[in-house]
Order: sequence, then structure tokens, then C-alpha cells
Amino acid sequence: MSQESLASDGGPQHPDALPEYAERVLDVAELIPPGRVMTYGDVAEWLGEGGPRQVGRVMALYGGAVPWWRVVRADGVLLPGHEPRALGHYRAEGTPLKEASRAAEGHVPRLDMRRARWDGGGHTEGHT
Repeated sequence: MSQESLASDGGPQHPDALPEYAERVLDVAELIPPGRVMTYGDVAEWLGEGGPRQVGRVMALYGGAVPWWRVVRADGVLLPGHEPRALGHYRAEGTPLKEASRAAEGHVPRLDMRRARWDGGGHTEGHT
């Protein structure tokens, strides 16, 4: 899916309307339980459409109204520029983290992807 198809996907032509693909991505983000995460690629795979970059673009443009901190990079690195806010959410929700080594820049923890990653189990309605 190209960036152009995000903007004109044949959905409603209202200035405030979200593209249909963006709505679907945001719906998946809202399904992720507290303390768990999905990668950008996981969300694309769940939808059966697009890829990690398209999901990342949707989250960057429209993700502020959903639990954006639950859609993450596959390597567990926190979203650059949003580390303090994301870390606050992760700690409040009990999301598994790996403490940063002393050599890590800024000593910012990473997500423990092995333990935090959610496969969508228990929420299969709408999943193709």
C-alpha cells in the first residue's frame, strides 16, 4: 500500500474522516491489552494488508487517540522522542522491560519482546 493510497482509499470524502486502512490499524491498536505490545509488522499481518511502514505511518499521523505505545518496533527499542511518555505507560501497565546496560545511550530500557508481544489470542473477531 502506498502513501497515496492511505490518503485516497475510496472511503468517505469528509475532511475529518480517517482513511479506511488507518481506522483498521487504530482498531487493532485498541485491542492490544495493557501490558502487551504488537509490532508494526504484527499489525499489518493481523490485517492482511500493508506492511510495517504503512502501519508506522498511520500511527505517526493518527495514533495519538489510541494506546500508541502498544504498537512498537520489532527490536523493542522505545519510540525515539517519546521514550519518557512510553516508559511511563509501560511501567503503569506492567509491560515486561529489559533494563538498559550502562553502555546503552541514555540508559533507556527496551521492551522484553519475548514476554510482552501479544499474538491477538482471545480477540479473533474481525481477524482475517
